[in-house]
Amino acid sequence: MPSWLLDRIESYGELPCIFYQDKSYSYKELTEEIKNNISFLEKNQIKKEETVAILGDYAFKTIALFFALFENKNIIVPITSKAQIEIEERINEAYVETIIKYDKEQLICKKLTTNKPKHEFLVSLNQKNHSGLILFSSGSTGKPKAMLQDLDILTEVFQDRTKRTSNMLVFLMFDHIGGLNTLFNALSMGASITIPENRKADYICALIEKHKVNLLPASPTFLNLLLISEAHNKYDLSSLKVITYGTEVMPESLLKRLKNTLPRVKLIQTFGTSETGITKVTSQSSENTFIKIDDPNTEYKIVEGELWLKSKTRMIGYLNHEMDNVTDDGWYKTGDLVETAENGFIKIIGRVKEVINVGGEKVLPAEVESILLQIPQISDCMVYGERNPITGQIVVADLVLKDGVESGKIKKEVRNFCKEKMDTYKIPVKINVVDKTNFSERFKKIRRKT
Repeated sequence: MPSWLLDRIESYGELPCIFYQDKSYSYKELTEEIKNNISFLEKNQIKKEETVAILGDYAFKTIALFFALFENKNIIVPITSKAQIEIEERINEAYVETIIKYDKEQLICKKLTTNKPKHEFLVSLNQKNHSGLILFSSGSTGKPKAMLQDLDILTEVFQDRTKRTSNMLVFLMFDHIGGLNTLFNALSMGASITIPENRKADYICALIEKHKVNLLPASPTFLNLLLISEAHNKYDLSSLKVITYGTEVMPESLLKRLKNTLPRVKLIQTFGTSETGITKVTSQSSENTFIKIDDPNTEYKIVEGELWLKSKTRMIGYLNHEMDNVTDDGWYKTGDLVETAENGFIKIIGRVKEVINVGGEKVLPAEVESILLQIPQISDCMVYGERNPITGQIVVADLVLKDGVESGKIKKEVRNFCKEKMDTYKIPVKINVVDKTNFSERFKKIRRKT
């Protein structure tokens, strides 16, 4: 019996669904492709309890395959990496039994043989007759964690969506909880999605103009790169109504520049983790980063400045790591530091693991970055800690300068500017002029660990 989600997709008929590689696909075509893929799974004897990896990023074909596996009650492992070593590691860590990929428009299925016993979490999900989803952490602080989600529960929260005409660009990747949230949200309400083939600022702006995109989900790092590129001046972005941002802390000064540059666009912060799913929040304003958690499926509390969540959509568990960030009574420690305000609003100000300890004083990199980005000569920056025998750590800043700015003078100007804006211990002691800051393919800052 088809799930409510497949019934919903089928009900939208000839409405436009997906724009990809200069082609458009209707909901009817997506439904037909899903059903064809279900037949493919049957012919290849892919049983419902199997864990199946999809190799590739968003495409019409991979989306159809994803929902065919969902209908077949499989546990799905989307893998977007092109690095063979990483692919093999993820296949092993996720207990993958079958690999499927598209090659020259053909589905290729490869069964794996292994003597490795199935993880107890996978067994328990199979026994519930539910589909599953395995996502991996970024791995910036060590081995990526393989987290198992109950996909039936994760998608259930979208069932109350009402029909809405809109075009959303799927910016965050196929193996990212934020990207999948955009996909589920769009398809549950009959909106269309535009799939990019790359994530360069010029190309993204060209797609917004071409397909009249209304909503762009992105990271602060990408949005700053967009401003630096000035791509927004080359294309007609008048269709764009909303930009949602998340995955990392948004510097207040960057948010203000975005609002000044795109005054008609509403800027909305999103919040979520792969461990807990996307949490419904309300942004206080397009001009600040305060949010209110108003999700009926999520409780929260703040413990010593850190945000803890208890969510209906919390993961079942890690397949390759201890659940040391989950309490015995079910609270997930997010690692996000928050500041509270009136009327239940909170602001995420940094990550516990990124705090710089200068002689016992705590420094948040995002706070320093927000001030540095106010300096006219600086287009981008990255702040992190470095070991120091006297103070424990010092504050270090990597700066990307605007064209024509002399690097020899910038250090003095930075320190003079910062003296008026922050405490002395927060001022960068070491300043490096770089060509670009370090960020991942997901446009999320990668801070150095020293």
